[in-house]
Amino acid sequence: MTPDDLKALRKELACTAKELAQALGMEQATVLAWENGEQFPTKPYIDAMEQLRERGAAAIPKKSKGENAMKVLADPALWQIVRKLVANKKLRDEVAKLAASYPDPAHDT
Repeated sequence: MTPDDLKALRKELACTAKELAQALGMEQATVLAWENGEQFPTKPYIDAMEQLRERGAAAIPKKSKGENAMKVLADPALWQIVRKLVANKKLRDEVAKLAASYPDPAHDT
């Protein structure tokens, strides 16, 4: 895997070097060294990156950069959405399909 391949993979997965490193269980400096051509990934890491590619961008855990969770829970608009979800099975099914492509924040460490 060349440095350009790594950069293309990160672009495809819409992730930073730090996020890719975390998904691979390593330090960001190692991913940056691969991208700079200073080091090269071993086969197990290449295989892991190919698995990430197959799973798509949702395979990369991301920290929420959004609002504070308590602030979101206090928003009346959120509860309007929740009421609609509870009352409409078709809407729940559609939202479940959409949500499948997003990482679950409960899995963040």
